[in-house]
Amino acid sequence: MNEKRVYHNPVQKGFFPDPSVIRVGDDFYMVNSSFQYFPAIPISHSRDMVHWHIIGHAIANSDWLDISDIKDSHGIWAPDIEYVDGKFYIYATLRLNADGTRGNNVMRRQLVMVSDKPEGPYSKPVCLEVDAIDPSLFVDDNGKRYMIIAKAANTFPLSEDGLEVIGEGRLAWAGTGERCSEGPHMMKKDGYYYAIVAEGGTGYGHGINVGRCKEMYGEYESSPYNPVMRQMDPTAPIQRAGHGKLVQDQNGQWWCYYLCGRPNEGNYTTVGRESALDPVQWTEDGWFTVNEGKGPSTTQIAPDLPECIFERNTRDDFDSTRLNLEWEFVRNPDNGSWSLEERPGHFRIWTREGQLNEIRAKNTLLRREQELSYTAETKVEFYPNRNGEQAGLTCYYSTATYVRCAVCYEEGRKIQLVINRNHGEELMAEIADVKEVPVYLKVVVERLTRTFYYSYDGDSWMLIGKLENCIYLCDEGVPDDPKRHTGTLVGIYANNGGCGSRKAADFDYFVYED
Repeated sequence: MNEKRVYHNPVQKGFFPDPSVIRVGDDFYMVNSSFQYFPAIPISHSRDMVHWHIIGHAIANSDWLDISDIKDSHGIWAPDIEYVDGKFYIYATLRLNADGTRGNNVMRRQLVMVSDKPEGPYSKPVCLEVDAIDPSLFVDDNGKRYMIIAKAANTFPLSEDGLEVIGEGRLAWAGTGERCSEGPHMMKKDGYYYAIVAEGGTGYGHGINVGRCKEMYGEYESSPYNPVMRQMDPTAPIQRAGHGKLVQDQNGQWWCYYLCGRPNEGNYTTVGRESALDPVQWTEDGWFTVNEGKGPSTTQIAPDLPECIFERNTRDDFDSTRLNLEWEFVRNPDNGSWSLEERPGHFRIWTREGQLNEIRAKNTLLRREQELSYTAETKVEFYPNRNGEQAGLTCYYSTATYVRCAVCYEEGRKIQLVINRNHGEELMAEIADVKEVPVYLKVVVERLTRTFYYSYDGDSWMLIGKLENCIYLCDEGVPDDPKRHTGTLVGIYANNGGCGSRKAADFDYFVYED
């Protein structure tokens, strides 16, 4: 190991939950859940296992995945990536609303995408009609393929190309009996089948348990080291550790990537669930521990691999004809109502129906918050003249909870600071008689405090308002909101507030600085 170099967890910061990682030669690839965001399933690349950058998405064609009416925190859950016979396979759950819309009462189905290249493009998703969660691909020594899926480690035999279920499901390991089993993986080593399952729920009791057997469908024994990963210290800076997968590096060392969360001034996970890394130790009796059973580490000795740091996309001047891969739309975009070419050097959004508190809202463009404190800034040229028209900056968790700071028209040109804490919008501050010039908007986030500013020149900043104790922008801060699995993102938006107009809002740049 390289004793001179250390890393800090998490290694994938911000909204990167449910990691699945593989190694192909000297390269590592990770996929993560994307829920209601599009493009779906970010694919990240690393050379040293610590530094990552997004290289593509498994589903980038909006016609191939209609999540336009998907509820918050539904959509794409727990993808898995594998490399078999020269092809990359990604399996994922599509969590539907199951409310009868579009004549569909199915709650969950599985999607499979295939590509010759890790970054894609991937094939059109194939649906596997299995109503469960968190699929992964396992290929046995004889080449037979199985989909491993919760609850615990259920197995479904697959066709030779992995695109069809060809038999009934069969339980391999029932787990330990802890609640909410999910994220199963199967691996074979030294004659044993190891079933690796997340249990305890995805909150503060999350963990990883392991069982093994000489036969895939034999009598599994639970590891005496269970849980092999769980945070037992409620005061530690990393919590919610579970949902993991093992990978071996080029030097023969084993590692575990797993889900985690960083609390923000209490048990408030504002940046969402993230991806962490710890070393694996194999015991003399053939079991393994993660980080020697100590729970998640905050600082760890780095893998003995050449360090490879990628340049981060912290500033976007919108000079390209394509959005950089850090950006996410909330649900499917309306591609006829945004452009990078209509006014070169700007991201243009035309206002349309659908406000931030509505699922039908379109073209809300966001990037992940990656630290508990940061600054984000943009410049918008927007000249509203009808009540409801608005364009600006948003710190966004879901349709139920967000903050928006916008140039708008409400009986005059104004800047408004508005919050939604799951009980409708509340006006928190207002600047009247805003000049008919481009406006700069900025948010300064210091843990649970968010302060908003405006400027006419980008140098002299004036206060709009300060919001304290913003616990509604986190996974846990709104107990009456049923599903909160994503974390807070920050970005830009425009809509017409219901007045029916189509007016251009031009964003000159966007800067995010930790």
